Amino acid sequence: MDRRAFVGVSALTLLSACGHPALGKIENMEEAYGLIGQMKVADGMRGVVIAALLEGTQNMPGNIAYMIAEDLDDPNSIWITEVWQTKTDHANSLQLPSVQDAIGKARPHISGFGTRVETKPLLRG
Repeated sequence: MDRRAFVGVSALTLLSACGHPALGKIENMEEAYGLIGQMKVADGMRGVVIAALLEGTQNMPGNIAYMIAEDLDDPNSIWITEVWQTKTDHANSLQLPSVQDAIGKARPHISGFGTRVETKPLLRG
């Protein structure tokens, strides 16, 4: 299994292990789209960025899961794991006013990006 498939399976396995209700929302696993990325933030601004992103990413059509995790080894990094019905749903979400507002609030505190991986989520049986 390649790294991208492993990361996708890992994200869905985590959701499954947590009994996450979002798994029941996946309509067509063939079109499912995943994204996992590292965001770097300015010193002391991680909480501000997380709050902005969580506030602005509610009720995104086609979104199955949107998880933000603090990097335990780097106080200036967060990891965002997303699972979508389709890649188009993800692209469309970037035009939502709430998402645009969240990006605007977070942008001044973002210092860069690290690893970014697109995945094809697979449901573990």
